[in-house]
Amino acid sequence: MKLLLTSSGVRNASIRDALVGLLGKPIAESAALVVPTAIHPFASGPAMAARLIRGEVATPMTNLGWASLGVLELTALPSIKREVWLPGVESADALLVWGGDPVYLSFWLRESGLAEVLPTLDRPVYVGTSAGAMATAATFGETYTEPLTHSATALTSEEMVFGDLRRTFVTAAGAGFVDFALIPHLDNPDHPDASMAHAQAWAAKLAVPTYAIDDATALSVVDGTVEVVSEGAWRLFAPG
Repeated sequence: MKLLLTSSGVRNASIRDALVGLLGKPIAESAALVVPTAIHPFASGPAMAARLIRGEVATPMTNLGWASLGVLELTALPSIKREVWLPGVESADALLVWGGDPVYLSFWLRESGLAEVLPTLDRPVYVGTSAGAMATAATFGETYTEPLTHSATALTSEEMVFGDLRRTFVTAAGAGFVDFALIPHLDNPDHPDASMAHAQAWAAKLAVPTYAIDDATALSVVDGTVEVVSEGAWRLFAPG
């Protein structure tokens, strides 16, 4: 299985080159399916999903010049026969899984059957952004001012204090595509939970290795082998 796990999309030449390498051909010759599912728990979800599809968001994914672009909505898949939706997934070169709530997304990756199917396919390349990257782990953690959803994939919940920030820290069972956890948006001022000091406290709560990556960094994963692709900053924390 091939994955490109990003904090904020394909934001620089290094990440774009890594994507082309995983695809094995130019983006302009590749077909992609975009997955907006993780954004649905937010009040702005419908508008943000539409902006994502139109390529109007600040996380470059759909506007990279794909040969074709379709939409794969995970919440719809359980109501559709697998033999109907699976050929479209099998024929796609890339699956663009956007951000939002990773606990909600991890539930639908499993419930839809996609988490079971993807590891058996030669393609597509799984391209995850933020929550879309986090939910690929077997186990991951996320911080919430207030949890947006109550998911069957949630494992634990506790209060944590990061400096002057009080958060609910939730661990959840992800899709299990990778054997590490990921913290996106390292040192992004809009995500104070993910400052370097707070990321260390966050990672200490997880029993797996945890990568913290900034918005200029991605992880390229091929059959379990990880390569860090970065024009920014990142850190690997040992299991807590």
